[in-house]
Amino acid sequence: MAKLGFIGLGLMGGPMARNLLKAGHDVALWTNTKGKAEQVAAEAGGKACATPAEVAQHAECVFLCVGDSTMSERVILGPAGVREGGRKGLIVVDASTVSPASSRHTHEELGKSGIDFLGAPCTGSTPGAVNATLTFMIGGEERVFEKVRPWLEVMGKKLYFCGGPAMGIHAKLTQNLVLSNLLQAFNEGIVLSTKAGVDPKLMLDILSNSAAKSGLIDYKAPFIFRRDFETNFSVKWMHKDMGLMLESAQELSVPLFMTSLSRQLFQAAITRGHGEEDICSTIKVLEEMTGVEVKG
Repeated sequence: MAKLGFIGLGLMGGPMARNLLKAGHDVALWTNTKGKAEQVAAEAGGKACATPAEVAQHAECVFLCVGDSTMSERVILGPAGVREGGRKGLIVVDASTVSPASSRHTHEELGKSGIDFLGAPCTGSTPGAVNATLTFMIGGEERVFEKVRPWLEVMGKKLYFCGGPAMGIHAKLTQNLVLSNLLQAFNEGIVLSTKAGVDPKLMLDILSNSAAKSGLIDYKAPFIFRRDFETNFSVKWMHKDMGLMLESAQELSVPLFMTSLSRQLFQAAITRGHGEEDICSTIKVLEEMTGVEVKG
């Protein structure tokens, strides 16, 4: 049993923390949503804390999964943050998807206090978090990664060490770049074929048995067909990630033509009120424009 901490108990962080508790670890909990840490502690065990600093005081390793770079830096480096409560030798593992620049900054700042840091964004959405089948992409020092590997394995099934600080973030952004553009390609294709009169389920079967086969589409299409847009990964958070892709691309002088347009489609979905829904709800933008509804 290890003394761990978990900060951020949303759609991803909540199940991740519960899996650590289920494995028998002593986990200190904090989240920005009032009463949520107490709820998880009452249901699954662990200790609800008043601040991120209190979590750090309890733990040898603190995990966090929060929404964006600003949130991450605030709970780690801000007043009553992890750094304030941590001691030399503490390990902080950020499973959030933040900007590479922010991850590098946090790594450097914690290092000044003798605190080790890994950027370890994960993929697998809510089902992966619940079922402990997440994929982690890790950046930082390999010796630190080896220390936390047993705890990451409680939450995920695939761990990729990608290199130094922020390298895990770069890998995660690339993965989401391909995913988001694939989704928009499917949206365009299935709306086009549906309007032409091809049955959507037939079209999916054709795609799934051709060179256009995609695991993402095979998984997401049935949700669209039954008009189920309950959130596994929200439009607003993917839109945020796409902004990070474009920011990183600008730093590295890499043009991202398709991603720039895809992000505008995500923005259109947010403007139409779909920001809190699952990313597959972005199809509604084209449906509304063309007067077609894709359903089984």
